[in-house]
Amino acid sequence: MKIIKKKKRKEDILKKTKKSEIVKGTLSKHKRGFGFVIPESESREKEDIFISPDGINGAMDGDYVAVRLLSSSVAGATREGIIEHILKRATTEVVGTFEKSKRFGFVVPYDKRLNDDIFILKKDFNGAQSGDMVVAKINKYPDKHNSAEGKITEIISKRGEAGGDIKALIRQFNLKQEFPSKVEAEAKKIPLKITQEEINRRVDLRYKTIITMDGADAKDLDDAVSVEMLENGNFLLGVHIADVSHYVIEGSHIDKEALKRGNSVYLIDQVIPMLPKILSNGICSLNPNADRLTLSISMEINKNGKVVNHEIYESIIHSKARMIYSEVSDMLENNDEELIEKYKEIYDSILLMNELAAILRKSRDERGSLDFDIDEAYITLNEQGIPINVETAERRVANRIIEEFMLIANETIAEHFYWMGIPFVFRVHVVPNVEKIEVFKRFIQSFGLNLKGNTENIHPKALNEIIKSVKGKPEEHVVNTVMLRSMKKAFYGTECEGHFCLGVKFYCHFTSPIRRYPDLIIHRIIKEVLHGKLDIKRIRSLRRKTEKAASIASETERQALLLEREVEKLKKAEYMTYHVGEIYDGIISGVASFGFFVTIENTIEGMVKIDSLEDDYYDFENTKYRLIGRRTNKIYTLGDRVTIRVQSVDLEQREINFVII
Repeated sequence: MKIIKKKKRKEDILKKTKKSEIVKGTLSKHKRGFGFVIPESESREKEDIFISPDGINGAMDGDYVAVRLLSSSVAGATREGIIEHILKRATTEVVGTFEKSKRFGFVVPYDKRLNDDIFILKKDFNGAQSGDMVVAKINKYPDKHNSAEGKITEIISKRGEAGGDIKALIRQFNLKQEFPSKVEAEAKKIPLKITQEEINRRVDLRYKTIITMDGADAKDLDDAVSVEMLENGNFLLGVHIADVSHYVIEGSHIDKEALKRGNSVYLIDQVIPMLPKILSNGICSLNPNADRLTLSISMEINKNGKVVNHEIYESIIHSKARMIYSEVSDMLENNDEELIEKYKEIYDSILLMNELAAILRKSRDERGSLDFDIDEAYITLNEQGIPINVETAERRVANRIIEEFMLIANETIAEHFYWMGIPFVFRVHVVPNVEKIEVFKRFIQSFGLNLKGNTENIHPKALNEIIKSVKGKPEEHVVNTVMLRSMKKAFYGTECEGHFCLGVKFYCHFTSPIRRYPDLIIHRIIKEVLHGKLDIKRIRSLRRKTEKAASIASETERQALLLEREVEKLKKAEYMTYHVGEIYDGIISGVASFGFFVTIENTIEGMVKIDSLEDDYYDFENTKYRLIGRRTNKIYTLGDRVTIRVQSVDLEQREINFVII
């Protein structure tokens, strides 16, 4: 009976779409088989076009397709269509797990949006065994009746290999940890000794107390700092950044690969570096007790946190110590006498740094700079790649010291070069949408909070007052989370449009050229200005190069964040497979029509499905971020504290299911 209905529906659809509109767009496919076509910008209307599984017709996620819209009598209120032509395929290879039988095999895609297995003939196994993570090149695309066919071209990791799951995700995002042979060969030719001639033409800072301060696991140390007290009572802050542009020549194989990668990606225990290790962990890294080439900015800062004078110059430093956040924090927060004695030669400098950072933080706070204190996860893996601990990452006083110093350096550099009117790459964070701020305003009213000012021209100071008012309260996490979701994404651009979240007009990224390409190209521009090499022809060239770098870096940053989230979701889900049945306290961090999300203390988030709430029938109130019971009026809303039991984990889907107890 169901089969007949399905056929009739398809026949009805075809009859009623012969004269309807054709729309071109990109298919975004859901793991359950349906999808949405996002129309081209010129044909974009109010909403995307829903495609049922019957209407997919062999299209895969990301394909550029032509959709025939269904008439309203068939589709109802929502725009719906069927894919009539696949104009351009987005997928040429699939990453997944290989499963084989005697005569054939299948690759089960790691990306669940590619929810059709890839059929593999025995002659195309190429040594792959069941359970291996592989890459399959597609030879024949799927149609209405047949699966896609392909052949194994790469074995990413053997079954059970430590870190194989993360390697598969990296490959799924089309990223590679290894560098092309031309890049590696070029890197090996880079001289690792600094010549006397190079030292003579730079400002020699090797006598100064300059240190690095990073996490214990960091290997690419690209920033060092120094602080002195001047006779007039002002501070002299030195921020010294690895001079990567001295070693990475514009247009070289290393440079082209760095631009392509855009940034380094950090995935728990694995790194996809922007630069080869000989540079990132070697000659460019500001390792202790070693001479290193740097690009420095010295800033004279008064007691109000204002930069009253600054100087930018090429330098050479000799870091006196490789400080770790936790140790510096223990000295400053806990007065750890053993550590103070160990670092007695630089302890006075650390005290000055803490004093200056507090002044800078106060200055930022007064102008309305937003400081979201959102918990982040720190995941520990054992040698087999299994997560053995998930906890909240520390953000202590030492972390904040370096944050403040990098922020003021980036701001000062951006303003300096903005007024020069030359091509540059800025970090941009624009004012949030009025609609989202209105929604946020209505939401916080349920906590008795009022957002001051006009939502059409909201000032960050008004939002900062909300952050302060919930500090230390039960609703702090949820209010900060909803506010953060109201913000637009930051990006790189060649126009200085300001940074809303920081409350500044001028901002750029200057401080991490080992791991971010925008910083690297900024260094080149700065040095050419210092050497007086900019002419009209070069300015025209730089305009094109900065636009290209900003566009690529914005996209690679988005991809890196997606990959980092996927890896984190995977390992959190795997961790919770060992804790099924356990009970935790948590806070409701998201509400939807199908249930609500609960975040427990270690930052892990799980779903309480609406059908598991058996005491009542619950309706979803979108504007109030809550579910409310029809009979009992019981409410589950953002910020509520609840107690849950871990019911199950779907590792393949990376989903954690909770139930309320």
